[in-house]
Amino acid sequence: MNSSAETRVGVYIDFDNIVISRYNQLHTRGQFQKDHARDVVPGTGGTSPEVAARLDEATVDLGAILDFASSFGTIGVSRAYADWSVPINASYRRQLIDRAVDLVQLFPVVASMKNGADIRLAVDVVEDLFRLSDLTHVVIVAGDSDYIALAQRAKLLGRYVVGIGVAGGTSKALAAACDEFADYDALPGTVRSAAQARPKRKSDGADVAAVSAPAGQDADATADAGDDTGAVAKRGSKPKSARQAKAAHEAAGDLLARALELGAAKYDEDWQASGNVKNQMLRMDPTFQERALGFSSFTDFVKSMEPRVEIDETHPSRRIRLRPIGTQLMFSALPES
Repeated sequence: MNSSAETRVGVYIDFDNIVISRYNQLHTRGQFQKDHARDVVPGTGGTSPEVAARLDEATVDLGAILDFASSFGTIGVSRAYADWSVPINASYRRQLIDRAVDLVQLFPVVASMKNGADIRLAVDVVEDLFRLSDLTHVVIVAGDSDYIALAQRAKLLGRYVVGIGVAGGTSKALAAACDEFADYDALPGTVRSAAQARPKRKSDGADVAAVSAPAGQDADATADAGDDTGAVAKRGSKPKSARQAKAAHEAAGDLLARALELGAAKYDEDWQASGNVKNQMLRMDPTFQERALGFSSFTDFVKSMEPRVEIDETHPSRRIRLRPIGTQLMFSALPES
């Protein structure tokens, strides 16, 4: 393996496994198959409005998963395995593509609709470990016991193996085979994203709320947010309106908060060095630039987020931490100057 101190991460997602496990976790075991949820489009009424509502409630926040994976280092490989022609899977395509995840198409070859993701994923991981010597961490997003041998082999090859699964749908033996295993519900950001799962829409199609919404939102909302600037330009407005600037600032604040949550969970320390926080933000969103938001330095940007975070400038590394929720509410209640 590469002796470089830089850590590089490979993320491999058994997409059907995580989506079905999440649905069954919330709506009782085996309910996904009983509801024939594969062919229902989330967020639409169609012929099964109740199932669509259940799918919407069980939406997986893939952004939280990828953010957690990035806390181990730079993501060098990220792949999601599924039949992307299925409506439930297709609804996630936009947010996965926006996070540069490679979508691996797997057509079912048997009547049971099993797509063989476990075999293809395992083959790809082993091939990558031999081909990419600088890959130091392997993140397996699945709960299937079929991945036990893969986790053991990756560890044998000197890689640090991280598993992510849904409670109730994860093999205990798989968790034991990993160096570290995280429950999806315990990932930083998933609780907040559940409360913000349905951003408000505006009639003109410029969904500003979706810009600051987490990656767990539906694919249409993400696409609307990505097209917001173009829509404004077509209407003849300024490329950067005050409304857009405020939305961008709030989205950057959410990114900062998620980075701090990840750091606090990983190192069990609220105060974190400013440089480490910014590096984590860039791993989560390489497009982040404080100057594009109107700030001359990262410290100035952090100071603008005073209602949510506090900074210790007396420390050599300019430490930052999230304020307690009660303190955040107190600051937000103060009148703007």
